[in-house]
Amino acid sequence: MSVQERKERERASRERLIVATARELAEQQGWDAVTTRRLAERIEYSQPVLYSHFRGKREIIGAVALEGAAEMAVALRAATSAADGPRARVTALARAYLHFAERNPAVYDAMFQLDGGLAFAHEDTPQPLKDAFAALLESLDEVAGDGVHPALFTEVFWAALHGLATLTREGRLPPEDTERRVELLVDRLAKV
Repeated sequence: MSVQERKERERASRERLIVATARELAEQQGWDAVTTRRLAERIEYSQPVLYSHFRGKREIIGAVALEGAAEMAVALRAATSAADGPRARVTALARAYLHFAERNPAVYDAMFQLDGGLAFAHEDTPQPLKDAFAALLESLDEVAGDGVHPALFTEVFWAALHGLATLTREGRLPPEDTERRVELLVDRLAKV
């Protein structure tokens, strides 16, 4: 291995450490607790080293969001692959999405609530975000209904899931009714 390859591997390892530490700190104490000073202390590197990887907190949030999007895509596909039939797939998709949001609140915020400097629904949208949307679309395409554009239907279904996740987490909707909400969403929106 060349010196250059070793340096690139070490740099990638440091970057993964920064992202993992930011994520852990955000999950424990919220995003307000994630500062370059705190991250530098936790990973035992200087702040300039952090800035050599990320220009600031916004880029760190973006990196966490991309990691989260990749994880969400895997979780959605795993849940839907085990389901039999369109209704079961859409129900599994909704449950997996809400479960991901509930289990990863700081990551979910990085993905959808905070400014991570990432473009959504554009040509330059990063691949992990496109892939997460594709994971939704794959199950929703077949239930959009006649004459309904599948991507548009997916956006509406996603918005409903996001609303349920956010309102439940903020205590605006009682969590004990989540399953009934999923059933209602599937019954009313998906043509299965």
